[in-house]
Amino acid sequence: MKKTNDAIKIINNINLRDQELQEMVVEASINAEVAQLIYEARIKAGLTQKELADLIGTKQPVIARLEDADYEGHSLSMLQKIAHALNKRVEISLAPMEQ
Repeated sequence: MKKTNDAIKIINNINLRDQELQEMVVEASINAEVAQLIYEARIKAGLTQKELADLIGTKQPVIARLEDADYEGHSLSMLQKIAHALNKRVEISLAPMEQ
């Protein structure tokens, strides 16, 4: 294999050889995506974290945690509450695993 100084290529090569690392990356990516979706929907609605929290009957720190890319506790019921408060709906799909 040709040597490289490209950090992305190095990480990808390591990732390809480590199944557990691949799974961790996928999980982290999903958590980050959900957090970003919540944040963007709230901002688009023109709401602060506190205002959204009030709408769904929780506290501002809960919304802050949900918008944190490192948070691993997203629940479908909480996502549905947020979606309803923002006049949205949650869509979930199962897609084939990429090879």
